[in-house]
Amino acid sequence: MPTRRDILIGAAITGGATLARPMLSAFARDSQAVASANLTPVQFQVPKDACDCHVHIVGDPKRFPMSSSRTYTPETVPVSKLQTLHRALHVTRTVVVQISIYGTDNRCVLDAMKQLNPSSRGVVMIDDTTPESGLDAMHKAGVRGVRLIFFQSSLEAPANLADMRQRFQNTVERVKKRNWLVQIYARPVVIDGLSEQIMAAPVPVVLDHFAGVDASLGVGQRGFDSVLKLVKAGKAYVKISAPYRSSKQAPDFPDIAPFASALIGANPERILWASDWPHVSSSPVPGRKLTDIVPGLAIDDGHIFNLLPTWVPDAATRKKILVENPGRLYGF
Repeated sequence: MPTRRDILIGAAITGGATLARPMLSAFARDSQAVASANLTPVQFQVPKDACDCHVHIVGDPKRFPMSSSRTYTPETVPVSKLQTLHRALHVTRTVVVQISIYGTDNRCVLDAMKQLNPSSRGVVMIDDTTPESGLDAMHKAGVRGVRLIFFQSSLEAPANLADMRQRFQNTVERVKKRNWLVQIYARPVVIDGLSEQIMAAPVPVVLDHFAGVDASLGVGQRGFDSVLKLVKAGKAYVKISAPYRSSKQAPDFPDIAPFASALIGANPERILWASDWPHVSSSPVPGRKLTDIVPGLAIDDGHIFNLLPTWVPDAATRKKILVENPGRLYGF
């Protein structure tokens, strides 16, 4: 087991918004506006080849300039810090996901994968201008999916659902010959609106962070039944990750446990785990300038990882979630 140590956690944003603000009393920020966390040692046997299915890297801005349309400026978070964290967690495989601040410029993801290879895969963002030759090159580098950000703060059905359906179908058409996955960051009500297209999709679909639930509303919340149907049918994977984005009941997030149980019960072969490192926050701050550095959340990654055996007591099922499912999906 690793010794207790301090891990400096950098800041970045994932998909433009958090699903719920963590309790600041549990995740205090330091005076340097840099999120730091005391890492609890891992308290269960992590199987060989365990995979973290969702991390971000924020590179040197001189090498990887951020999009002019971004909504914030995060701190630099290099690959070396991720490697330090993964050594402590006994995780050896990684999926690097494109962070929204770069738009469709995926060079930082590709650079991170080059440093981590052959133990990494990538999920990128594309648009209509991304050439087929670019997709071919990214596939050769280890990219295995495209990310769609359909997050909204509202729990109501979005007015632009038709546009989301079209974007999803366009993305499927772009990636199906490579059998890439389509990764969606959205709330259950949006997933419900896309369920017909997801059920018919010829490629794997991955839903981020407990499918965007609001844990306070319980498993009966609108749209979660559609999530379960997709998982049960084998048409969607769900990451049981980042409970602090769905729940305010830190540090153990007991109200997220019923969602983990329901998802695993629906189909354990369609469940993934991810750290969501470096725990980025997009909560708006009055008066903040675009160039102001946005601090990340001080998350104890060891403690969060130790919640996994409380959600998944069976070691064989944990191995399926940590090793077998990502191995099959991402082609490790």
